[in-house]
Amino acid sequence: MPASSTERIVQGHFPTIARSISLIENEVEGYEQLLQALPSVNTPVIGITGPPGAGKSTLTDALIGEIIKQQKNVAILCVDPSSPFNHGALLGDRVRMSNWYTNPKVYIRSLASRGSLGGLSPKIIEITDLLKAAGFDYIIIETVGIGQSEIEITGLADTTVVVLVPEAGDEVQTMKAGLMEIADIFVVNKADRPDADVYIRNLHLMLAPAFRRSEEEVAIVKTIASQQDGILELFGKITAHINRGTKNEKKDWLLAEKAWQLIQKKRMNDIDRTALNEKIKEARNAGSFNLYKFLETYY
Repeated sequence: MPASSTERIVQGHFPTIARSISLIENEVEGYEQLLQALPSVNTPVIGITGPPGAGKSTLTDALIGEIIKQQKNVAILCVDPSSPFNHGALLGDRVRMSNWYTNPKVYIRSLASRGSLGGLSPKIIEITDLLKAAGFDYIIIETVGIGQSEIEITGLADTTVVVLVPEAGDEVQTMKAGLMEIADIFVVNKADRPDADVYIRNLHLMLAPAFRRSEEEVAIVKTIASQQDGILELFGKITAHINRGTKNEKKDWLLAEKAWQLIQKKRMNDIDRTALNEKIKEARNAGSFNLYKFLETYY
């Protein structure tokens, strides 16, 4: 990548940002040099997660509108399930945000989770760092849903919003420990549905002191995202949480995990699978084969 590409990213040039994200996703030669040239910027990252069907995309769409009203700009990373055939993103919910695709203050990109357990794209840290350098006021990351590694979104986001619906009672009970751990703000969306107030009362009970990470209160906000109802209050809670500057200890854990993966990958660069297959075939044909003894001699 020429040096001017980094300059265009910093200037918020959307076509360059889009091309650079593709370079990172596909690990095109030179993408590592691009990442090394990026300035470090502390742009607030908002994570939106929750079970499927909770209305995360509609809520994200409404939040975009509120951010634009505040004369701010925003980048949105929508992490979608992967196609089983080509590992690309399935863009079903992105049509809900179609109103913003031509807005100069909004950048939207869909990423494929590619089987990542925590609901995030394997390149999410790198792409988020690129968007931070691009001068956005906020970055929103909307995940596939709550996966087995919820810590991924909490490690990446400064504020994690967990979106629920009144009918999700049993599901929430099953996920209770994980939810208590990751949520900075709960949103009960579709709050015009029956039993919403009962559900919210039960959620307050679940947020008993025994489950709190600290003395800090975990907010619960009622919304009807399709009608923009409760969105201003939610945005106020998000900005208040960001402004408190709570230390995110999980960020260090996430970065250490990412560093470990990158180091492992670099050290594996000289391992050729085809050659490995041939050596195993030779060893097996030679007689008694023990995989672990083979590995000792191979390395």
